[in-house]
Amino acid sequence: MLTLLARRLGSLVLTLAAVSALIFVVMDVLPGDPAAIMLGTSASPDTLAALRHELGLDQPLLMRYAQWLGGLLTGDLGTSYTYGVPVAGLMAERLAVTLPLAVMAIIISVVIAIPLGVASAAKRNSAFDYLASVLSQLFIAVPGFWVALLLILTFSISLSWMPAGGFPGWNEGLFPGLRALLLPAIALALPQAGVLTRVTRSSVLEVLHEDFVRTARAKGLPRRAALWRHAVPNALVPVITILGLQFTFLIAGAILIENVFNLPGLGRLAYQALTQRDVIVMQDVVLFFAGLVIIMNFLVDLSYLMLDPRLRGGSR
Repeated sequence: MLTLLARRLGSLVLTLAAVSALIFVVMDVLPGDPAAIMLGTSASPDTLAALRHELGLDQPLLMRYAQWLGGLLTGDLGTSYTYGVPVAGLMAERLAVTLPLAVMAIIISVVIAIPLGVASAAKRNSAFDYLASVLSQLFIAVPGFWVALLLILTFSISLSWMPAGGFPGWNEGLFPGLRALLLPAIALALPQAGVLTRVTRSSVLEVLHEDFVRTARAKGLPRRAALWRHAVPNALVPVITILGLQFTFLIAGAILIENVFNLPGLGRLAYQALTQRDVIVMQDVVLFFAGLVIIMNFLVDLSYLMLDPRLRGGSR
């Protein structure tokens, strides 16, 4: 077990290192000079050279990568070219919007998908099952930004129930902040709810054919009790795995939704950094997204090892 864990940790570190190198190289070859964008087209060559030297852009690629990597290891993410503030504080401020948004979206997704998937499996081949299948396919097929625009048109413009965009800040109170995040969370949650509904249905159907469920029914346990006491708890293992992967997708996939609703989150920060050629911010944000996905996959692998002892023995 310890040997397998050490191998997984080593693989995690090597993957993060490879991803950081790839991100740095890709960001370096992107067109556009950050110094020229900051100073404008009318800047003189001497002024551009001075700013490039101040930002360290005139140093060799390997030296700049080593400095960036050393800063990451010590907790120094650098200073934003555009905002002139430490990137760590900037990302922490934006994450205070994106993280609650992702948590709300995953809660909404679970509230919709788990009951719908279980009921669809319990009523297999019924009209309700076909309706749930159509709804899940619709949730998956419809783009999230289109759902966001539809929600704004319906609940903000037509009904005037919810704000159309913007974020008041958590210092204004919990309810105004959650109210501003509700429509974006729904727009993020619906595609994930469609995937989770199908996974839940398939998993429950598979468990319903197991011997322990048939034994429980043979002992006189009602069908509903056998479903919720025996089938559903055992069917939730792959569902929890999907939830872990969906959480990373919701954080990284909030770029479009945050821009539609004008939310000052991490996704919008990444978009602004890209348009302003703020290389250091782009590198740190993209590495954060990639690292989050890699770490969540690592935790999912650990959960498999904890839940299935056969995998531990197979490590030899």
